[in-house]
Amino acid sequence: MSTMRELTYLEAVRECMSQEMRVNEDVFIMGEDIGLYGGAFGVTRGMLEEFGKERVRNTPISEAAIAGAAVGAAMTGMRPIVELQFSDFITIATDQIVNQAAKNRYMFGGKGKVPLVLRTPSGSGTGAAAQHSQSLEAWMAHIPGLKVIQPSTAYDAKGLLKAAIDDDNPVIFYEHKLLYRTKGHVPEESYSLPIGKADIKRSGTDVTIVATAIMVHKALQAAVELEKDGISVEIIDPRTLVPLDIETIVESVKKTGRLVVVHEAVKRGGFGGEIASLIAESEAFDYLDAPIKRLGGKSVPIPYNPILEKAAIPQELDIIQAVKETVFRR
Repeated sequence: MSTMRELTYLEAVRECMSQEMRVNEDVFIMGEDIGLYGGAFGVTRGMLEEFGKERVRNTPISEAAIAGAAVGAAMTGMRPIVELQFSDFITIATDQIVNQAAKNRYMFGGKGKVPLVLRTPSGSGTGAAAQHSQSLEAWMAHIPGLKVIQPSTAYDAKGLLKAAIDDDNPVIFYEHKLLYRTKGHVPEESYSLPIGKADIKRSGTDVTIVATAIMVHKALQAAVELEKDGISVEIIDPRTLVPLDIETIVESVKKTGRLVVVHEAVKRGGFGGEIASLIAESEAFDYLDAPIKRLGGKSVPIPYNPILEKAAIPQELDIIQAVKETVFRR
């Protein structure tokens, strides 16, 4: 019997890791300040007391060393979960992630496995400024051999993290900072959600919005306001960028005839362009009644100033305007 109760996104991530560590001694966590301090955002708080320092391992301040050690551990039979304090710091670890983790299974003819999960907080909204607020998921989605996950709810976070830990391939698991305190119904028992299956967060008939991470919530808020103007919005959350469930998006666009794609990452080179291109190449293209609209962050480093920070990324009003421009286009 499934026991449903409300957990925060943060608690859902912690619960998944704890449950997996209780049943599989090969699973361990490593990262900066994840022990007594509980991590930069408190996700691992209390885990050191339960699992000990051999399985909740504080590391030096070197993302390259952390990623390299995790790749080696994964290739020799362990199932490491890495926590990088901020997703921006993935830039320091890219050699190990891109040239080792992503390539080794292929280069060894499938005989090797790299069951590595790299968890990392992403996005803006906390006043952390330009070096601690970026959304770089499109970089990782570009690399063959990596899976890329972006859960938007506590329920999705727990189920997809379980799937990521069980996967024999390296997974980049993005956790938006502003989602950590959001709450949702989460089963108490362990469960897994399929990697590569989108979720329809809201059904509608007039326009499809494909949104990721925090933008799912902004899109849901925008949809309520748009409904007052008689516009019915369908919201698709891909949940995983790689692999991408393009079939669900195609079917939605065929139904609504319009598509708006919104993400926090800079619009130029962002993953929204990939979704737009796939729809343009699919059978859904013939069903479009208006050009595809993309919304993304401005091409600026994320400002420290809170007013400028909000102006740098799409907000609810931007989504409402984009939808109206798409729906009322003649």
